[in-house]
Amino acid sequence: MTTPPPPYGNPGDPYGQQPGYGQQPGYGYGQPGYGQQPGYGQPVYGQPGYGTPAPGYPPPGGFGAPPPDGAPIPNYLWQSIVVTLLCCLPAGIVAIVNSARVQSKQQMGDIQGALACSRRARTWCIVSVVSGILYLLLILLLIIVSVGSYN
Repeated sequence: MTTPPPPYGNPGDPYGQQPGYGQQPGYGYGQPGYGQQPGYGQPVYGQPGYGTPAPGYPPPGGFGAPPPDGAPIPNYLWQSIVVTLLCCLPAGIVAIVNSARVQSKQQMGDIQGALACSRRARTWCIVSVVSGILYLLLILLLIIVSVGSYN
């Protein structure tokens, strides 16, 4: 049978053992606390608390009035997807990004931002359709010119 190893350090040495086991704590233990830190806790008398505007400044405003009659803000998402697949890919992607932002801005309460994103999504859908039509007309014109040059 083996015997357990001897304890670390000398038996009378307070630095060889952990503090709190019947010995005096080492350096740093037992010092008084520092008290309340400045800037934390309750505000000092005469100063505004957290989130309160400073004297002389108005409270923060909202993001705008809701749409009239509670009408939902159109996001043009399905139109953006259709024009991306059928007309013009780059303009359609911009339309999808703007249409995806409408819902999140509306949920955050940014009504003006949601309306702006809705207008941009509609604009990019129109740009995509027009560019797709122009592209098809250009291809049709090139086909007509190339067929006419063989005769």
